[in-house]
Amino acid sequence: MLYRKPKFKDVETIHKLINHYADQGLMLPRSRNILYETLRDMIVAEQHGAVVGVGALHLVWDELAEIRAMAIAPEAAKQGVGRSIVEALVLEARELGVKTLFTLTYQPGFFAKLGFAEVGKEALPHKVWKECINCPKFPNCDETAMIRTI
Repeated sequence: MLYRKPKFKDVETIHKLINHYADQGLMLPRSRNILYETLRDMIVAEQHGAVVGVGALHLVWDELAEIRAMAIAPEAAKQGVGRSIVEALVLEARELGVKTLFTLTYQPGFFAKLGFAEVGKEALPHKVWKECINCPKFPNCDETAMIRTI
């Protein structure tokens, strides 16, 4: 498995992968526009020349970042791909000086195994919510907030 920064040619695959799960209500959808704008935030997992996983590290504020857009192709699930992506994002966050990571997720069990703890959404700084205005679920967020200190 190769873990790398994505290229423009990967956006369509990433879009399909994320929105496959979004269509099932398992994560929030992402537009192509957002994917292009945040391409540098992402890491992809590539197997036999095909992208089979993605995750992103989004810098939010002083020493605070979000792990988001985590999606693993069904054929690559349960093989440690998601864990490896999160570990790579944590390493990148540490190198940048991030002290606190958070995620908003429908998969709290996955993140709990990686050292994240559930918190009330009100525990997150207001800066976190600046992008929520564009969310299709705003203002009725039903994701679970989780944090991890690094």
